[in-house]
Amino acid sequence: MADGDLALYGILSGVAPASIEEVLGTMHRIDDLLAEDDGLKWFNRLYMMVTEEVDLHPPAGGWKNAEWLILLDVVFAGFYFSAVAGYLNGDAATPSSWKAMLGARWQGGIDRIQFALAGMNAHINHDLALALLAADGQMTVAPGYGSPEHVDYEAVNGLLNTVMPSALEMLAKGCLGQMAQDTGKAGRILAFWNMCRARDMAWEFADHLRGLHGGVKQVALGAQDQMTGALGRAILGCA
Repeated sequence: MADGDLALYGILSGVAPASIEEVLGTMHRIDDLLAEDDGLKWFNRLYMMVTEEVDLHPPAGGWKNAEWLILLDVVFAGFYFSAVAGYLNGDAATPSSWKAMLGARWQGGIDRIQFALAGMNAHINHDLALALLAADGQMTVAPGYGSPEHVDYEAVNGLLNTVMPSALEMLAKGCLGQMAQDTGKAGRILAFWNMCRARDMAWEFADHLRGLHGGVKQVALGAQDQMTGALGRAILGCA
């Protein structure tokens, strides 16, 4: 493991964050550590920006079940931290969906927007359904459509629709405001991968997984992982 990755692994393999503030603290440490030419930096930066906007600026009227939503977001972020730590440590169980992005993090010719959205693809399409099941299990709930939890989940989609354009513009222009990327590329990628639709599908997949057990459940998870990895590679190769 390279020296930089040792430092990254040290951040990720410590005590798991237990609050949104601790999640953001970990993301800021990662952002400070990673070099500009490391593709992981741009997924982490986008995720950090979205988390700050969504979790620290709730919608008017607040959340219906803030405790559940905060737990979900903390558990969800933990899947990201664990996936990267596992990849750095050579864990064979690292999901294919994450290997697609992490294996290309030093590859030239890939824009920051592509890395950011390839990471979002892995995190949402692979991790979110599992995070939903884990959070529901911890709170002993099984929220259905129209429940307070689902209302909050959909409200997050509305906030994401507001936050994402400015976040992607930042990645395209760079921290100093110079035009460093092809700004049309985000639109071309989002034409075949939509974050809010992916979140809706993750909710549906979590419901599907609740009824599966044993080998059947593992087959479903494996198929989802392979499809997510293929989509990640397509995003990274998008011209």
